[in-house]
Amino acid sequence: MNYADIKTADVANGKGVRVSLFVSGCHHHCKGCFNEEAWNFNYGKEFTEKEIDKIINELDHSYIAGLSILGGEPLEYINQKGLLPLLRKVKQEFPNKDIWCYTGYTFDKDILGNMLENCDETKELIKYIDVLVDGKFEEERKDLNLKFRGSSNQRIIDVKQSLKVHKVIPYEL
Repeated sequence: MNYADIKTADVANGKGVRVSLFVSGCHHHCKGCFNEEAWNFNYGKEFTEKEIDKIINELDHSYIAGLSILGGEPLEYINQKGLLPLLRKVKQEFPNKDIWCYTGYTFDKDILGNMLENCDETKELIKYIDVLVDGKFEEERKDLNLKFRGSSNQRIIDVKQSLKVHKVIPYEL
C-alpha cells in the first residue's frame, strides 16, 4: 500500500486534534475530489513499519484524540490489507483513542451488504473503526457548512452501535 500524506495535527477530519493518514488508490473518482492525485495506487510513498511507528509516536500525546484514515480510498482491498497492522497496533497501544475512517462506500449497502460477507480483512478492520464517514463526495451536494464531511449525502456513523443492530446509527457530534 502507498500513502499520500500523514498529518500530525489535523482538526478538519474528525473530532479533536488528530493524526490523519491519507492512503493512495481509489476507484470512485468523484467529480470535484479534493485529493484527486491520491486516486493513483502508486502515488506517494510505500507505507511501511517506519510510518506505523511514526503514527504511533504522534498518537502518544494527550492532546491527540485519535486517528483518521482518508484517501484515496481506505476500504480498497489492497489498502485494507495495508491498514490492518496499523489499526491493530493503534487499538492495542491506545484503546481510548478513536479511529475515524472516510470512505466512498456506503455502510449499509457496500460494507454490511457485501464487504463483510466476502472479505476477511473487512471483518477485522471494521472492528477497529469507531466512526465511519460514508458515501461518495457529490459535487452538486457540496456544503462547506457541514462538519467533517464534504457533501450532504455523506453520513457520520457510529460503527460500534451500527454493527450491534445491523443498521446505520448516526454518530452524535
